[in-house]
Amino acid sequence: MILLQISSAQGPDECCLAVGKALKQLIKEANAINVQVECLETEPSRRPDGFRSVLISLSGTAATQLADNWCGSILWICSSPYRPNHERKNWFIGIAQFEQNNPKLESEIQFESLRASGPGGQHVNKTDSAIRATHIATGISVKVQSERSQHANKRLAILLIAHRLEQLRQQAGAELKAERRMFHHQIERGNPLRVFKGMNFKSV
Repeated sequence: MILLQISSAQGPDECCLAVGKALKQLIKEANAINVQVECLETEPSRRPDGFRSVLISLSGTAATQLADNWCGSILWICSSPYRPNHERKNWFIGIAQFEQNNPKLESEIQFESLRASGPGGQHVNKTDSAIRATHIATGISVKVQSERSQHANKRLAILLIAHRLEQLRQQAGAELKAERRMFHHQIERGNPLRVFKGMNFKSV
């Protein structure tokens, strides 16, 4: 299981729109190779068709392959749909992978099995597949029920807690690699991994 962040890098509305289009294209490619995509967190933009940031999980045997095809700078070439007379046509966004890099983290977490709640029919009502994970030292807690199996929910819970711990370290000013938060400000322009063109977001 892999976490990916798609970021507009504090760019204008056009970059936020590119994030939304990239998400749709990524999901389309994931479906074609049987990779499951789960949207975990979104930071909406001021327009309904875009996002400032999206955090997703990828799972499946080809998840690493898909992530490798997307991680990096993404260029969208298109006239602005919001500002018709605007000269700029190149809009950059970025995609970064976040991985748990602390093998001991699982031993620092308390897990509790729960009955999943919400829509989903008989499976949700009768299966104790949901997981509440609490990081003992900090009290950070997440509840995960998006996956079918308890094992998959546990893996995702560990990743999410690792992600939140990293955010805490950065907020506290610890001099560690700020890969996720600083990623918003470090997208490389001029050397895109992939290029898309037009409102139909066609790969070039």
